[in-house]
Amino acid sequence: MTTPLDRIILASRHVLTVFMLGLALALGLYGVRFAWKVWKFGTDLFVASDEDVLLGLLYLLDSALVASLVITVVIASYDGMVSRLAKQADADGIAWIGSVDPGNLKVKLATSIVAISSIHLLSMFLKVGHYSDRDLWMAMALHGMFLGGILMLGLLDRLEDKKDH
Repeated sequence: MTTPLDRIILASRHVLTVFMLGLALALGLYGVRFAWKVWKFGTDLFVASDEDVLLGLLYLLDSALVASLVITVVIASYDGMVSRLAKQADADGIAWIGSVDPGNLKVKLATSIVAISSIHLLSMFLKVGHYSDRDLWMAMALHGMFLGGILMLGLLDRLEDKKDH
């Protein structure tokens, strides 16, 4: 039997819907900016240097990874905390939604962050003259910390799997 306080606390999870809707709106606006970047990339494609074309493509890839990261968080958070989407997923052809659990989400987020960091580091190296040695070392150190974090996360995940079996 749940008390009124229990029901209030459980109902408060619906406040997260505001955040999920806000992220979805922000993603839509980011999509508009992405479309503008694609247009700009296409119009400059034949007049830009190969280096600038590669950088433009890396920026587009980076944007796609950020958008994927946002939608993964929105769907997994909404499904896990507010309302189960998995129960209607089979009928809607999105059965994969039920497979995004908190452990899986951590790995997806960490992998996306490392990929985004890699793209930024690569873009810095392509324009190495625009950055000081200190900036480059700091970017590499930060990327190294992201890599170390994902390795530790993977190790802890593996240890947890062994413990569960």
